[in-house]
Amino acid sequence: MDLPGAQAVFRSESMRRLLQMVERVAHHNAAVLIIGETGTGKELIARALHFHSLRGDQPWIDVNCGALPEHLVESELFGYEKGAFSGADNPKPGFFELASKGTLFLDEVGELEPKLQVKLLRVLDGVPYYRLGGTKKVVVDVRLIAATNQELDKSVKEGRFRGDLYHRLSQFQLRVPPLRERKEDIGLLAEYFLAANYPEVELSPAAAAALEAYHWPGNVRELRNVMVRAGALCSNHVVLPSDLPAEIELSEPQLSRAATVPPRIGSIPFSASPMPPSGGGLRDIKKQRILEALARHSGHQGLASEELGISRRTLSRQLKHMREESHPGSDSLGVLSQRQQNYFRSTLEVPVKVKTSDGHEFTAEATNVSLGGIALNKVPLEAQNALTFYLNFKVPGIETLVQAESEIAWCSRDGHAGIKFLKIDEGSAADLKRWILQKQLEEGWTSLK
Repeated sequence: MDLPGAQAVFRSESMRRLLQMVERVAHHNAAVLIIGETGTGKELIARALHFHSLRGDQPWIDVNCGALPEHLVESELFGYEKGAFSGADNPKPGFFELASKGTLFLDEVGELEPKLQVKLLRVLDGVPYYRLGGTKKVVVDVRLIAATNQELDKSVKEGRFRGDLYHRLSQFQLRVPPLRERKEDIGLLAEYFLAANYPEVELSPAAAAALEAYHWPGNVRELRNVMVRAGALCSNHVVLPSDLPAEIELSEPQLSRAATVPPRIGSIPFSASPMPPSGGGLRDIKKQRILEALARHSGHQGLASEELGISRRTLSRQLKHMREESHPGSDSLGVLSQRQQNYFRSTLEVPVKVKTSDGHEFTAEATNVSLGGIALNKVPLEAQNALTFYLNFKVPGIETLVQAESEIAWCSRDGHAGIKFLKIDEGSAADLKRWILQKQLEEGWTSLK
């Protein structure tokens, strides 16, 4: 993926899935929180969100909250008027005003002091604000993307970060995996950094093996610095293990299972195969009960564990086991708020039988579906004025037909239409919700706890 002034270099499945999420999320105006260890490339993901959004040709403003002096943060973010403080000889717009119509990226957002967290929350809610020392209200139209290497949910529990702001920032949450979880990218990135700085230098197989064996606490940033140094120090235009720092040169491949199975955020991936039939093995029945409980509670593990009569810790342990059974290399890379879960659209390409309130009957083609509606192709012009559509269609893995009473939300002359569900029978709604949750998990999404 090429971006203005940057390039995403990867071959790992986890990064491919993450960038697919980026393209899906980019078209929304909702705030996004990007989490990940230092050096993983959170700003690159933020830039990709901006570049692929409808605001891509509007201003991009990035701010490192941790690098701003504490006494200047408010004036830099929200601006100030002449005379607001000693040295304010001229008025100055803040970063929010500079980013108007575009995107404001707040890196290290966890460093903001409580007073500014309140003001930021109000701006995110669309409330006008005053410049420092100002008397006129300022209104901005900004898409906010924030990033942190801290565990903000832990900071919320400890009272260091506002819970309401955390949930407001986490309308979408994306996780950038550390380099140790995507070892197949290490050699590719190392060669990329060498080519960018020393085009004539090559990476020896032994050095590549040493790089892959190292745990990379500083992630991509550390790898870049190592390769720039190694390219400068090597002889005969080949990087050998001896050209690498001692801790990398002497590192050995980790053969333990703990090193080959990366940690996950609490979600499980499921295959697209149908749920096991009742009467199957005890393990299959347990799987089905867990998935159904998660679906009923929109993926919330705490509520699902209560319904199942087990502790949350036990549920997490069972989910981990099911994860490793289904897709050993699949990580949770994104978090959806409850509202975003309800509007999540999954690709669905099946025939849909339609009967309208004014007597038309035809078969359309579905393109995607959410809990609230379905997108159709091949809707005849003469049927588009009907008040009500009665639909039935089959979803892969669900035995019964989904039946819904619906209305057109939008349509076009070429037969495309967005259909809003008005009534859907209870069984169909439960099956559809479970299926969409399964698709969310397969893509790497989990729910905001």
